[in-house]
Amino acid sequence: MMSHRILIRNARLLDVRWEAPIPNGDVLIEDGVIREISHRPLSAGNGAVIDLGRRTLMPGLIDAHVHCVATTVDLGRNACLPHTQVALSAAKILKGMLGRGFTTVRDAGGADWPMVQAVETGLIEGPRLFISGRALSQTGGHGDFRGRQVGGEQGCLCCQSLGNIARICDGVDAVRVAARDELRKGAHQIKVMASGGVASPTDPIDGVQYSQDELQAVVDEARSANTYVMAHAYTGRAITRAIESGVRTIEHGNLIDADAARIVRERGAFVVPTLVTYDAIARRGAALGFPEASIAKLDDVRHAGQGAIDMLRSLGVKMGFGTDLLGDLHTEQNREFTLRAEVLPARDIIASATVVNAEILGVGAKLGVLEVGAHADLIGVSGDPLEDITVLSRPNETLALIMRGGRIIKNQCSG
Repeated sequence: MMSHRILIRNARLLDVRWEAPIPNGDVLIEDGVIREISHRPLSAGNGAVIDLGRRTLMPGLIDAHVHCVATTVDLGRNACLPHTQVALSAAKILKGMLGRGFTTVRDAGGADWPMVQAVETGLIEGPRLFISGRALSQTGGHGDFRGRQVGGEQGCLCCQSLGNIARICDGVDAVRVAARDELRKGAHQIKVMASGGVASPTDPIDGVQYSQDELQAVVDEARSANTYVMAHAYTGRAITRAIESGVRTIEHGNLIDADAARIVRERGAFVVPTLVTYDAIARRGAALGFPEASIAKLDDVRHAGQGAIDMLRSLGVKMGFGTDLLGDLHTEQNREFTLRAEVLPARDIIASATVVNAEILGVGAKLGVLEVGAHADLIGVSGDPLEDITVLSRPNETLALIMRGGRIIKNQCSG
């Protein structure tokens, strides 16, 4: 069988692990994998040639906190939508993410194994997908979208819709069963709700959720399956409990304090901030149907986000890149780069969306890097992201090439 080759030439090669970009390099791709990288001209043989015209070639972007099945901003209503409607809308959301240069995403609650298979078999077009299944939430926690007027076994507690991002389980035995069930159904990692949240109607932002025994039980099950736990958590108190229970990644972390940040660093864990979702909801959420009770909680975390990531950087905590957008707000995914640029250097931001997120996913040698043997998940960008990070915030203007696994998704370059 003949191999499929593509040569990308005349490119400015950017990998943040390098001291400096290669100003004019070639990359040879064979059967979806990077086979050679050189500052000298390479030969494609009988393969195709793409001339990048001195644009920047860099690893495809990775978003470590998305909700593919959050097709509306009101997650309670989303949980009650028909499977077919959610699946079709999720396909559109995934295609949009890939078109914005995100060749890999980690779903933080809701996406299932059939969706992974649909992407991998080409039934739908989208990024590589690492799923958590449905997140685990205590009764009255961040994954419980029942209002106070709903009692007993009604509402989202019984809802099994694809649009439901969480499942409710209480007690050590119940969370063990739930974690095992999500792993059985194909979860790559387990998500827990460890503090109050904005989108849930009845829990205070500064509330701590799940006991340490419950969290440790979930971590034990994940470790037994050779994977890890990610936890939604805002405050230092909630973050400390989660990290001390063995949680590996903290999602959001807006209200973290220095003591909790040091514990995260000492345990070798990560924080995945998500600034853009609060910014987008504040501007557009009410018009799109974001619940009034949730909007009232938004300012508790929104204004603290940039200060938190500034502190995390100063203390040496490893930070991933996430967006956490919902419904029609998914189109603002790349604005996360602009918001982070107000407090972080461009190199750190690019690292978070490439090598750090690849480390979080456990695929550091295969994704997020320009390296022989890595997947040919690549983007070609007009401009220099190290000098102007906002070129990554304007994908419709600046993305000339998108490639996933050696397959060309977009190509506005010459041959």
